[in-house]
Amino acid sequence: MSKLSPVARARKIKLLLFDVDGVLTDGKIYLFPVPGESQQRMVVEAKGFSAHDGAGISLARIGGLKTGLITRRNSETVALRARDLKLEYVYQGITNKLAAFREILGKEGISPSAAAFVGDDVIDLPPMQNCGFSIAVANARSEVKKSAHYITPNAGGEGALRDAIEYILKAQRKWKQAVEDYVAGESTLGN
Repeated sequence: MSKLSPVARARKIKLLLFDVDGVLTDGKIYLFPVPGESQQRMVVEAKGFSAHDGAGISLARIGGLKTGLITRRNSETVALRARDLKLEYVYQGITNKLAAFREILGKEGISPSAAAFVGDDVIDLPPMQNCGFSIAVANARSEVKKSAHYITPNAGGEGALRDAIEYILKAQRKWKQAVEDYVAGESTLGN
């Protein structure tokens, strides 16, 4: 049995799932103490998100892909960004990413070969090794890159998710039309 090329794998994708820290962000987590709240140790979390990835999610939607995130951490910052991006699936506080991945496949009624997963660290390996098209960001750990069918040119938080979306939509010959529709205002979502 011959191995499928990355382009052949990308052509089958209907669902794109991804990690957050190190993929949708650069992996840095900023925690700021709230003044006057020292006894309760209240903090405000901040993360940076790329506008290119936001536009990419809009392009994915226009191109017919469903999207979602699976992350180990719980973060209101991530919840806010997910709402802004109108992601179909938001799974936070997940220690077993493969179980969440399989649950989402069941909800979609698709096989693993129709799903892609974008990751950067070893916790992402189980869904990456069980999906149809595994993608590592440029700044991923070496073990993750070795398990990937495709490595993005850009790092996490710097447009890596957009790279993955662009690759998939180009493989499916939907990129040009998605861009035309996006520019014409087909998406109500900003970036």
